[in-house]
Amino acid sequence: MAKWGMVIDLEKCTGCQACTVACGMENTRIPGEHWQDVIFFQEGTYPNTQLKWFPRPCMHCENPSCVAVCPTRATTKNEDGFVLVDWDRCIGCHYCMIACPYGVRWFQNQPPTYGGPDIMKEFPSGDGHTLIGEEGRNWNPPWALPEAKQDWKHGVGVGPRNVVTKCTFCHHRVSQAPKGVADLDPSDPKLRDYTPACVVTCAPGARYFGDLANPDSQVNKLIANKNGVRLLDQYGNKPQVYYLTGEGGSVPANRVIKKS
Repeated sequence: MAKWGMVIDLEKCTGCQACTVACGMENTRIPGEHWQDVIFFQEGTYPNTQLKWFPRPCMHCENPSCVAVCPTRATTKNEDGFVLVDWDRCIGCHYCMIACPYGVRWFQNQPPTYGGPDIMKEFPSGDGHTLIGEEGRNWNPPWALPEAKQDWKHGVGVGPRNVVTKCTFCHHRVSQAPKGVADLDPSDPKLRDYTPACVVTCAPGARYFGDLANPDSQVNKLIANKNGVRLLDQYGNKPQVYYLTGEGGSVPANRVIKKS
């Protein structure tokens, strides 16, 4: 059984945020709801300062604390390594958001954080802007993920109100990949449609996605040969996202949620 994971090369990442945009469009997220975030922050003391950035998806941990605290078992860890939220079970209690040490979960009803209009009011559910037209959905954007790919059981698509959302590693794409594939390489036309959107769109090729359970996968080789490290590994969650840091050798803890 595959155990899907991601490797992000921090020496290649340019902080362009194409991954953030691609994720938002692929998964029909509300503007400001960044499942795939790039955090910008400042290091040093003026005038000797540097602007830094840090890409941060959900870690899809091996031992996810969000699963342990969920009272309705809406958040689960499946056999392929995905940590997912069942929107039919989620009651929006926020326990998982508190338990997650990485701050990567969102509450669907959060007010706009980008300073613009409330996009959910601009495109209300059932207003005829799309073919979906279900009153149960939180909103109804004209650029919604195709109906056939939406799946509330796995937290994919336009969800209902009062639920928690998060990165799914593009479960709707990866779960359809051919069995036995070690890596989902977007440069391979046969695998591109099964690769997470953030990996496909990464211009400098800083992201890799593959099977952590396969010793021959490229992600495993990168982790072994280029000193792959995990964020806040001391908490014991064992993230399935690894960072290649170059000579730094570690990811500073202040890169978790601190913004400039």
